Amino acid sequence: MAYINLLPWREEAQKAKQREYFTGLAAVVVCALAIVWLIGEFYQLRIDGQLKRNQYLQTEIQKLDIRIGEIQSLKEKKSELEKRIAVVEQLQLSRNVGTQVLDELAQLVPTGVYLTSLEKKANMLEVIGKSESNNHLANMMRAIERSDLLTDANLESIVNDDKKSKLLSNFKMKIRIKGINDTQPQTQGAN
Repeated sequence: MAYINLLPWREEAQKAKQREYFTGLAAVVVCALAIVWLIGEFYQLRIDGQLKRNQYLQTEIQKLDIRIGEIQSLKEKKSELEKRIAVVEQLQLSRNVGTQVLDELAQLVPTGVYLTSLEKKANMLEVIGKSESNNHLANMMRAIERSDLLTDANLESIVNDDKKSKLLSNFKMKIRIKGINDTQPQTQGAN
């Protein structure tokens, strides 16, 4: 039998298999890297898109914040104007109050009651005077309660300390004027 050396053929087959294996391995590595790169690019595009949306939202939020600031300043101006309008309306309502109060008091004060001092503070009227009898004052208080302009007559004091005239007693009364706010700062006095 003849002696045949098969080693070089086996070595070449083994080298071919190794080359094939490394080529396949390189192809798999290249494919894996390509897939990883594509996935990275996909997610990077999504991140970039989200960043653009976030930036758009931030700019829109800033625009809305500016508008909200303008709206707040407009609301403040509106409330100031409403306060001014309320003051003007209150002044309009109370512009003839002095005349109306004097006219009303002239009708309500019975004979035997003499007013010596009137002082208006906000919506309160302080009346100081003299009276011949307590019945006259009671009649005056009842008339005030029936009045459309005056109410809440509160008799604070009745004093008879005048030695000259025992017939007249001094009195002090507070009366509330209807339709005038308590916060009105006007003070008027008449003696």
